[in-house]
Amino acid sequence: MIDLYFWSTPNGYKVSILLEELAIPYNVIPVHIGKGQQFAPEFLAVSPNNKIPAIIDHDGPDGQAISMFESGAIMMYLAEKSGYRFMPQDTRRRYEVVQWLMFQMGGVGPMLGQAHHFRKYAPEQIAYAIDRYTNEARRLYTVIDRRLADAEYLAGEYSIADMATYPWLRAHKWQGQNLADYPNLQRWYSAVRERPAVQRGIAVLEEKVDKTGAKPSGERWDNLFGKSQFAPR
Repeated sequence: MIDLYFWSTPNGYKVSILLEELAIPYNVIPVHIGKGQQFAPEFLAVSPNNKIPAIIDHDGPDGQAISMFESGAIMMYLAEKSGYRFMPQDTRRRYEVVQWLMFQMGGVGPMLGQAHHFRKYAPEQIAYAIDRYTNEARRLYTVIDRRLADAEYLAGEYSIADMATYPWLRAHKWQGQNLADYPNLQRWYSAVRERPAVQRGIAVLEEKVDKTGAKPSGERWDNLFGKSQFAPR
């Protein structure tokens, strides 16, 4: 059994989708980041960077429990644990997947996250920041679109790289992007979205998703973006 420390964010969905694709039994442990539960000592023991997702695999590689944080590392671990499903074992094809996974980890996630923040959540509208990250989102979408002109999926075959990237593109409107501008990406997006395991992964804690679009304020703001993360624990 896998314990999945989870909240309904793009990074959280990456791992829930993979667990569904692999059909691995897992137990969801909600970590409400708006309420500051990511700073609890018991969670920090699993994820010292106070970020979700994290996992505890009670049947680790040596038969002992193993805990992991960082979504990309978790995805690689689970793929390898499952016999290199969605991440081939041979070197050439494996690193085709790994490079696109790192593209998501180092570019898509951080840059689109900044676009979310400055376009939707920032307490003041800063034109330079909005332009900077909207333009970077456009560049990243273009990279993906060009790649998908030559391949059905990011690494050729459906892989953890697609599962990692898709949740971040679901909020394309928040990033100032129109999928119709990227026809190859749009084709891929629809194909990934229609997978039953992806739909199940996105549905995890669906009742907790804030669909009002309201900006966080007060304690919730501090827990998500403010000084709470620096408070001694």
